[in-house]
Amino acid sequence: MPSDDTDNDRRRFLTAATVVVGAVGTVAVAVPFLSSWSPSARAKTAGAPVVADISKLEPGQLVIVKWRGKPVWVVRRDEAALETLPEVTDQLRDPDSESSNQPVYATNEYRSRKPEYLIMEGICTHLGCSPTYQPEITADFQGGFFCPCHGSKFDFAGRVYKGVPAPLNLPVPPHYYMSDGVILIGEDGVA
Repeated sequence: MPSDDTDNDRRRFLTAATVVVGAVGTVAVAVPFLSSWSPSARAKTAGAPVVADISKLEPGQLVIVKWRGKPVWVVRRDEAALETLPEVTDQLRDPDSESSNQPVYATNEYRSRKPEYLIMEGICTHLGCSPTYQPEITADFQGGFFCPCHGSKFDFAGRVYKGVPAPLNLPVPPHYYMSDGVILIGEDGVA
């Protein structure tokens, strides 16, 4: 017949073993559950800043960089494009980018840090179509961007014309120049 001390020792052992097994089980369940709260590597990459080399971009050319699943246009404006900017101001809905949520450096006439380069998202602010780049200046259109979906027009600074469906200027993403020929899209740097 077992003694009371043996029963108490057995009871303590079984209680301790149950607590240890329960703790291990809780950790085994909690680790995958808590790690599922962290964004995946793919999600982190999708929102990560993007470096673009613009050193070989010729005047008048446009290059498309993908950032956060959206096209970002980098346009090296030529002298003709820059000259049209003040000429079309009266025809624009928001020439000073007051209605658009823009970085501070996008509230000037050029909507850029450097007049020569325009960096903006290539998504129409009406219904999300992708406008086309039209660098040719004609009698009907001073050049810029035209959205074929519903006819919205934007000048060479991405500012929307009056009387078109798009309500806002094309967005300027946060960006800065890492050097003269390299930009980082996705962060507001000091340069």
